[in-house]
Amino acid sequence: MAKFELKLPKMGESVAEATLNTWLKEIGDYIEVDEAVVEISTDKVDSDVPSEVSGILLEKKFEVDEVVEVGQTIAIIETEGKHQPQTAQHEAENSHTQNDEEEIQDSASSDDISEVQDTVAAAKTLASPLSSNDTRFYSPLVKNIAKKEGITQTELDQIPGSGKGGRVTKNDMINYLDHRTKADTPSASSIPTNPSISAPVASTASSGADEIIEMTRMGKLISKHMTNSVQTSAHVQSFIEVDVTKVWNWREKIKLKFHENFGEKITFTPIFMEAVAKALTIHPMLNISVDGDRIIKHKSINLGMATALADGNLIVPVIKNADQLNLMGMTKRVNDLAFRARNNQLSPDDIQDGTYTVTNVGGFGSIMGTPIINQPQVGILALGAIRKAPAVIETNEGDFIGIRKKMFLSHSYDHRVVNGALGGLFLKTVKELLESWDENRQV
Repeated sequence: MAKFELKLPKMGESVAEATLNTWLKEIGDYIEVDEAVVEISTDKVDSDVPSEVSGILLEKKFEVDEVVEVGQTIAIIETEGKHQPQTAQHEAENSHTQNDEEEIQDSASSDDISEVQDTVAAAKTLASPLSSNDTRFYSPLVKNIAKKEGITQTELDQIPGSGKGGRVTKNDMINYLDHRTKADTPSASSIPTNPSISAPVASTASSGADEIIEMTRMGKLISKHMTNSVQTSAHVQSFIEVDVTKVWNWREKIKLKFHENFGEKITFTPIFMEAVAKALTIHPMLNISVDGDRIIKHKSINLGMATALADGNLIVPVIKNADQLNLMGMTKRVNDLAFRARNNQLSPDDIQDGTYTVTNVGGFGSIMGTPIINQPQVGILALGAIRKAPAVIETNEGDFIGIRKKMFLSHSYDHRVVNGALGGLFLKTVKELLESWDENRQV
């Protein structure tokens, strides 16, 4: 008997390991070629590992939540077993079905026979293999979920897809199953379905008057990541208020023309990202990471952009070489990453190698915040809400009170390697770059 070692494949540049999330097959299960065996996660991006061969799952090398390095063997698959070929299996199944139907006809009424025949027909439909077609591609993970939930090919083909080219994603399946009723399933009264799927959905249970909510897999990852950061870095914060009236007025003036010229909507985010990237070139000792007793000074400025997801969690896609992008390039990159993050289309490489992070707490109405550092980085900047505020305006004719557009910037940094002077000067540089914005800047 031949044994095949299923290894964790390379998933992108700089991705060296993954967490085993869910086993989609159990020991003894038969696996088809390209059928998903296990679901993994790299940071917050989910993926599945398909089998390169067909055979029987003999051994699992890792348990759920264990970390696997690229190239390590995940499972052992027996490629030559005693299982019948697929055609022989179908013949045997058809033979058993015919015998069963004949026995039923000998001992049951016509109504009972009709009901059982409907059940058998529905069971055959649900047992039929699910497949992609010329217009729709289904990943092994999607087909596995559909199989477990008793979703037929016809039903699967009707599920709206939010992925690229209308592709059905795992989240599409979860949303569909949340709103699916028993009436949606063929012969639901006679064919049981599995109410659970291998996906990071929250389960709840009641305990008296209290409600117990199990954390999702992403929630567990975030909790562990945040706790680790607080225990690792000596967090300290600095705050500064910025007058962004010039930035506000300039964007209002050019946003329609910008969209016409480049086909992109310009928000404040790429403007702030540009200022942060410039400030990091001036203060390169904030573009570092800590490795034990060593400091790694990064050549590339890769800005993490914390992005809110529909379920309230955050993911941090990375703008690579942000200091080399002009404003149009920065806008395209910001919009692309934000769109793909919200539609669960990020690749593992999209969230790797960040050297500094920016998060927008103002999007939730907060005027300031104290964000937790994204390890192994040493700094993170929180953007507060832009609001109208009275301010003292200095002119050659004297001071007067006016209404200005203002916001707070909150800077959390690692006091093990970044002192208060550097942390404050960096924040002051970002302020100066924004307040000196050229209102006549061309796009």
